[in-house]
Amino acid sequence: MTDTPASFADDLDLALRLADRADEISSARFRSRDLHVDTKPDRTHVTEADLAVERALREELASERPEDGILGEEYGTEGDAHRQWIIDPIDGTANYLRGVPVWGTLIALAVDGVQVVGVVSSPALGKRWWAATGAGAWTRDAAGAEPRPLRVSGVADLEHASISFQSIAQWDEAGYLDRLIALTRSVWRDRAYGDMWSYMLLAEGVLDAVGEFGVKTYDLAALIPIVEEAGGVFTSVTGTPGPGNGSSLASNGLLHPALLDALA
Repeated sequence: MTDTPASFADDLDLALRLADRADEISSARFRSRDLHVDTKPDRTHVTEADLAVERALREELASERPEDGILGEEYGTEGDAHRQWIIDPIDGTANYLRGVPVWGTLIALAVDGVQVVGVVSSPALGKRWWAATGAGAWTRDAAGAEPRPLRVSGVADLEHASISFQSIAQWDEAGYLDRLIALTRSVWRDRAYGDMWSYMLLAEGVLDAVGEFGVKTYDLAALIPIVEEAGGVFTSVTGTPGPGNGSSLASNGLLHPALLDALA
């Protein structure tokens, strides 16, 4: 464990233990032939593993932090929002149910609406990333491996940038497809790596920017501390901070003004 400000050290430790529990549950059902899948009212999928992970984390939080509130993708909001744990039990459910290894559990703590702890755990990739305000951002490549610090890239010009746009359909539905196409013509490289992995590649300095639409608070809350503690900037596509704006634009910071201009 890396040094963490005393105010959030216990919270980060708890979040990492919650991630261990989530990994046990999700890994056991990944690529199972009898995995049960339902369709939610918004036409997205939910698996038995999504539900089991969130139930387990809620039970742990009820025991460890009974005064704190919880916001989860599958079971909604409960408790006080002053200190709120935000859970996406399996980010990348479509990948999970198809057997694609790009998925993970997202766990965040927000205090008065500010994300101060974030953990992203991707057992199928053998990776975990985490951060707490003032403690930097960290990753490890396998269980028991030595943590290493994260730092965003130093790319300062769009013509040298590598970006991830997540999904053409998202940008088309949001009315931004023409601007996305124009942006891809001005950068060095564009790909759609998808879900939480794009943002973690940004924090590692491998990508330079990520943009996305159709996202909810639980999709982004855990990512924000990691990107920001790695030196990046995280806003909506229109430049508004926070995870509840329906879109995201994360970058190494140096490129953020140019990206906002390109998408305006």
